[in-house]
Amino acid sequence: MSGINIAGGKEQAGSQQEIANKVKDRFSLPDGYKRIPTEGASFQFYLQNFPLKEHGTKVYYYTGKQKVNQRIHAAVLDIDVGTRDLQQCADAVMRIRAEYLYAHNRFDEICFNFVSDGKPRCFLDYKTGITDYNTFRKYMNYVFSYANTRSLKHQLNKVEEYSEMKIGDVFIQSGNPYGHAVIVMDMAENVEGKRIFLLAQSYMPAQDIHILKNPRNKILSPWYELNTCQDEIITPEWDFVQTDLRRF
Repeated sequence: MSGINIAGGKEQAGSQQEIANKVKDRFSLPDGYKRIPTEGASFQFYLQNFPLKEHGTKVYYYTGKQKVNQRIHAAVLDIDVGTRDLQQCADAVMRIRAEYLYAHNRFDEICFNFVSDGKPRCFLDYKTGITDYNTFRKYMNYVFSYANTRSLKHQLNKVEEYSEMKIGDVFIQSGNPYGHAVIVMDMAENVEGKRIFLLAQSYMPAQDIHILKNPRNKILSPWYELNTCQDEIITPEWDFVQTDLRRF
Protein backbone atom coordinates (compact mmCIF):
# COMPACT_ATOMS: atom_id res chain seq x y z
CA MET A 1 0.00 0.00 0.00
CA SER A 2 1.41 3.37 -1.00
CA GLY A 3 0.09 5.46 1.89
CA ILE A 4 -1.45 7.93 -0.57
CA ASN A 5 -4.63 9.52 0.76
CA ILE A 6 -7.25 8.85 -1.86
CA ALA A 7 -10.25 9.72 0.30
CA GLY A 8 -10.76 13.29 -0.86
CA GLY A 9 -10.62 12.30 -4.49
CA LYS A 10 -13.06 9.47 -3.95
CA GLU A 11 -15.55 11.76 -2.24
CA GLN A 12 -15.55 13.95 -5.32
CA ALA A 13 -15.95 10.98 -7.65
CA GLY A 14 -19.48 10.36 -8.81
CA SER A 15 -21.87 11.39 -11.54
CA GLN A 16 -19.76 14.33 -12.70
CA GLN A 17 -16.72 12.14 -13.31
CA GLU A 18 -18.81 9.33 -14.74
CA ILE A 19 -20.30 11.52 -17.45
CA ALA A 20 -16.95 13.16 -18.27
CA ASN A 21 -15.76 12.13 -21.71
CA LYS A 22 -12.05 12.94 -21.51
CA VAL A 23 -9.23 11.15 -19.70
CA LYS A 24 -8.33 14.19 -17.57
CA ASP A 25 -11.93 14.68 -16.44
CA ARG A 26 -13.00 11.09 -15.78
CA PHE A 27 -10.63 10.11 -12.97
CA SER A 28 -10.44 11.90 -9.63
CA LEU A 29 -7.11 12.51 -7.93
CA PRO A 30 -5.84 11.63 -4.45
CA ASP A 31 -5.72 14.48 -1.94
CA GLY A 32 -2.91 16.92 -2.63
CA TYR A 33 -2.32 15.84 -6.22
CA LYS A 34 -2.55 18.00 -9.33
CA ARG A 35 -2.33 16.89 -12.92
CA ILE A 36 0.93 17.47 -14.75
CA PRO A 37 0.38 20.62 -16.87
CA THR A 38 0.73 20.15 -20.62
CA GLU A 39 0.92 22.39 -23.68
CA GLY A 40 -1.95 22.49 -26.14
CA ALA A 41 -0.14 21.15 -29.20
CA SER A 42 1.81 18.45 -27.35
CA PHE A 43 1.33 14.70 -27.42
CA GLN A 44 0.90 14.86 -23.64
CA PHE A 45 -2.04 17.28 -23.91
CA TYR A 46 -3.58 15.12 -26.63
CA LEU A 47 -3.50 12.06 -24.37
CA GLN A 48 -4.87 13.86 -21.32
CA ASN A 49 -7.78 15.04 -23.46
CA PHE A 50 -8.33 11.78 -25.31
CA PRO A 51 -12.08 11.06 -25.63
CA LEU A 52 -13.62 8.20 -23.68
CA LYS A 53 -16.70 6.13 -24.32
CA GLU A 54 -19.59 6.28 -21.87
CA HIS A 55 -18.87 5.22 -18.28
CA GLY A 56 -19.42 1.49 -17.87
CA THR A 57 -18.70 0.65 -21.51
CA LYS A 58 -17.44 -2.89 -21.99
CA VAL A 59 -14.35 -3.89 -23.96
CA TYR A 60 -15.07 -5.63 -27.26
CA TYR A 61 -12.91 -7.73 -29.53
CA TYR A 62 -12.60 -6.83 -33.21
CA THR A 63 -15.21 -9.52 -33.89
CA GLY A 64 -17.84 -7.57 -31.95
CA LYS A 65 -17.86 -10.06 -29.07
CA GLN A 66 -17.24 -8.94 -25.51
CA LYS A 67 -13.82 -9.52 -23.99
CA VAL A 68 -13.93 -12.44 -21.58
CA ASN A 69 -12.43 -10.49 -18.67
CA GLN A 70 -14.33 -7.25 -18.08
CA ARG A 71 -12.85 -6.65 -14.61
CA ILE A 72 -9.51 -5.10 -15.58
CA HIS A 73 -10.48 -1.81 -17.24
CA ALA A 74 -11.61 1.52 -15.81
CA ALA A 75 -12.65 3.14 -19.11
CA VAL A 76 -12.63 2.58 -22.85
CA LEU A 77 -11.03 5.00 -25.29
CA ASP A 78 -13.34 6.34 -27.99
CA ILE A 79 -11.46 5.00 -30.99
CA ASP A 80 -12.31 2.12 -33.32
CA VAL A 81 -10.56 -1.25 -33.16
CA GLY A 82 -11.21 -2.19 -36.79
CA THR A 83 -12.69 -5.41 -38.13
CA ARG A 84 -9.49 -7.48 -38.35
CA ASP A 85 -7.22 -8.98 -35.72
CA LEU A 86 -4.58 -6.29 -36.22
CA GLN A 87 -4.80 -3.53 -33.60
CA GLN A 88 -3.26 -5.40 -30.69
CA CYS A 89 -0.88 -4.01 -28.05
CA ALA A 90 1.98 -2.29 -29.91
CA ASP A 91 -0.44 -1.49 -32.72
CA ALA A 92 -2.65 0.46 -30.30
CA VAL A 93 0.34 2.52 -29.19
CA MET A 94 1.28 3.24 -32.80
CA ARG A 95 -2.34 4.10 -33.64
CA ILE A 96 -2.62 6.64 -30.83
CA ARG A 97 0.70 8.26 -31.76
CA ALA A 98 -0.21 8.35 -35.45
CA GLU A 99 -3.66 9.80 -34.73
CA TYR A 100 -1.99 12.64 -32.82
CA LEU A 101 0.42 13.37 -35.66
CA TYR A 102 -2.39 13.16 -38.22
CA ALA A 103 -4.58 15.54 -36.20
CA HIS A 104 -1.75 18.09 -36.26
CA ASN A 105 -1.01 17.63 -39.99
CA ARG A 106 2.45 16.29 -39.20
CA PHE A 107 2.11 13.70 -41.94
CA ASP A 108 5.84 13.46 -42.64
CA GLU A 109 6.44 12.20 -39.08
CA ILE A 110 4.07 9.24 -39.38
CA CYS A 111 6.61 6.48 -39.91
CA PHE A 112 6.96 3.06 -38.29
CA ASN A 113 9.66 0.44 -38.61
CA PHE A 114 8.92 -3.04 -39.94
CA VAL A 115 10.12 -6.22 -38.27
CA SER A 116 11.56 -7.68 -41.47
CA ASP A 117 14.33 -5.13 -42.05
CA GLY A 118 14.04 -2.55 -39.24
CA LYS A 119 13.39 0.21 -41.78
CA PRO A 120 10.54 2.74 -41.62
CA ARG A 121 7.48 2.80 -43.86
CA CYS A 122 6.04 6.29 -43.92
CA PHE A 123 2.51 7.51 -44.47
CA LEU A 124 3.41 9.98 -47.23
CA ASP A 125 5.04 7.18 -49.22
CA TYR A 126 2.10 4.81 -48.86
CA LYS A 127 0.02 6.33 -51.67
CA THR A 128 2.32 9.06 -52.96
CA GLY A 129 1.25 11.86 -50.65
CA ILE A 130 -2.49 11.14 -50.52
CA THR A 131 -3.48 12.14 -46.98
CA ASP A 132 -7.24 11.64 -46.59
CA TYR A 133 -8.31 9.79 -43.45
CA ASN A 134 -9.45 6.65 -45.26
CA THR A 135 -5.96 6.30 -46.74
CA PHE A 136 -4.47 6.91 -43.31
CA ARG A 137 -6.49 4.04 -41.80
CA LYS A 138 -5.45 1.71 -44.61
CA TYR A 139 -1.84 2.70 -44.00
CA MET A 140 -2.20 1.93 -40.30
CA ASN A 141 -3.57 -1.55 -41.06
CA TYR A 142 -0.60 -2.03 -43.37
CA VAL A 143 1.73 -1.08 -40.52
CA PHE A 144 -0.08 -3.33 -38.03
CA SER A 145 0.48 -6.28 -40.37
CA TYR A 146 4.28 -5.92 -40.44
CA ALA A 147 5.26 -4.15 -37.20
CA ASN A 148 5.08 -5.42 -33.63
CA THR A 149 6.51 -4.96 -30.15
CA ARG A 150 10.00 -5.88 -31.37
CA SER A 151 10.11 -3.28 -34.15
CA LEU A 152 8.45 -0.60 -32.05
CA LYS A 153 10.80 -1.16 -29.12
CA HIS A 154 13.80 -0.66 -31.41
CA GLN A 155 12.22 2.50 -32.84
CA LEU A 156 11.56 4.11 -29.45
CA ASN A 157 14.18 5.83 -27.31
CA LYS A 158 15.11 4.33 -23.96
CA VAL A 159 14.18 6.45 -20.92
CA GLU A 160 17.36 6.35 -18.89
CA GLU A 161 15.84 7.48 -15.59
CA TYR A 162 12.52 5.91 -14.58
CA SER A 163 11.85 8.91 -12.33
CA GLU A 164 11.76 11.08 -15.48
CA MET A 165 8.65 9.35 -16.85
CA LYS A 166 6.41 11.57 -19.00
CA ILE A 167 2.90 11.28 -20.36
CA GLY A 168 3.16 9.43 -23.68
CA ASP A 169 5.96 7.12 -22.55
CA VAL A 170 5.57 3.42 -23.29
CA PHE A 171 6.31 0.31 -21.27
CA ILE A 172 7.27 -2.29 -23.86
CA GLN A 173 8.71 -5.80 -23.93
CA SER A 174 9.50 -7.81 -27.05
CA GLY A 175 9.11 -11.46 -26.18
CA ASN A 176 9.43 -14.73 -28.04
CA PRO A 177 6.89 -15.23 -29.47
CA TYR A 178 4.88 -12.47 -27.75
CA GLY A 179 5.57 -9.16 -26.06
CA HIS A 180 3.38 -6.39 -24.76
CA ALA A 181 3.13 -2.60 -24.66
CA VAL A 182 1.11 -0.09 -22.63
CA ILE A 183 1.13 3.71 -22.85
CA VAL A 184 1.12 6.37 -20.11
CA MET A 185 -2.05 8.42 -20.67
CA ASP A 186 -1.94 10.88 -17.77
CA MET A 187 0.13 11.83 -14.73
CA ALA A 188 -0.28 13.83 -11.51
CA GLU A 189 2.09 15.07 -8.82
CA ASN A 190 1.87 16.30 -5.23
CA VAL A 191 3.90 18.95 -3.40
CA GLU A 192 6.31 16.27 -2.18
CA GLY A 193 7.16 15.33 -5.75
CA LYS A 194 5.38 11.97 -5.67
CA ARG A 195 3.82 11.03 -8.99
CA ILE A 196 1.04 8.78 -10.19
CA PHE A 197 0.08 7.73 -13.70
CA LEU A 198 -2.59 6.05 -15.84
CA LEU A 199 -1.96 3.26 -18.36
CA ALA A 200 -3.85 2.17 -21.47
CA GLN A 201 -3.57 -0.95 -23.61
CA SER A 202 -5.01 -3.15 -26.29
CA TYR A 203 -4.29 -6.88 -26.14
CA MET A 204 -4.67 -10.15 -28.03
CA PRO A 205 -6.85 -10.66 -29.92
CA ALA A 206 -7.36 -7.07 -31.13
CA GLN A 207 -9.74 -5.23 -28.82
CA ASP A 208 -10.87 -1.79 -27.70
CA ILE A 209 -8.09 0.30 -26.19
CA HIS A 210 -8.81 0.69 -22.50
CA ILE A 211 -7.55 2.34 -19.31
CA LEU A 212 -6.19 -0.30 -16.95
CA LYS A 213 -7.07 -0.76 -13.32
CA ASN A 214 -4.27 -1.19 -10.77
CA PRO A 215 -4.43 -4.79 -9.48
CA ARG A 216 -1.88 -4.14 -6.72
CA ASN A 217 -3.61 -1.15 -5.14
CA LYS A 218 -7.39 -1.12 -5.45
CA ILE A 219 -7.68 2.04 -3.36
CA LEU A 220 -5.42 4.02 -5.67
CA SER A 221 -6.70 2.32 -8.85
CA PRO A 222 -6.78 3.12 -11.72
CA TRP A 223 -3.75 5.25 -10.82
CA TYR A 224 -0.32 3.65 -10.47
CA GLU A 225 2.31 5.09 -8.16
CA LEU A 226 5.67 6.00 -9.69
CA ASN A 227 7.84 4.26 -7.12
CA THR A 228 11.53 4.17 -8.04
CA CYS A 229 12.20 1.68 -5.23
CA GLN A 230 9.85 -0.90 -6.75
CA ASP A 231 11.19 -2.39 -9.97
CA GLU A 232 8.07 -4.26 -11.08
CA ILE A 233 5.06 -2.52 -12.62
CA ILE A 234 2.24 -5.03 -12.29
CA THR A 235 -0.66 -4.58 -14.71
CA PRO A 236 -3.66 -6.91 -14.98
CA GLU A 237 -2.36 -8.88 -17.95
CA TRP A 238 1.40 -8.21 -18.02
CA ASP A 239 4.29 -7.36 -15.70
CA PHE A 240 6.90 -4.77 -16.64
CA VAL A 241 10.09 -3.44 -15.06
CA GLN A 242 11.45 0.09 -14.93
CA THR A 243 13.94 -0.51 -17.75
CA ASP A 244 11.06 -1.30 -20.13
CA LEU A 245 10.20 2.41 -20.36
CA ARG A 246 10.63 3.99 -23.81
CA ARG A 247 9.70 7.29 -25.48
CA PHE A 248 8.75 8.55 -28.96
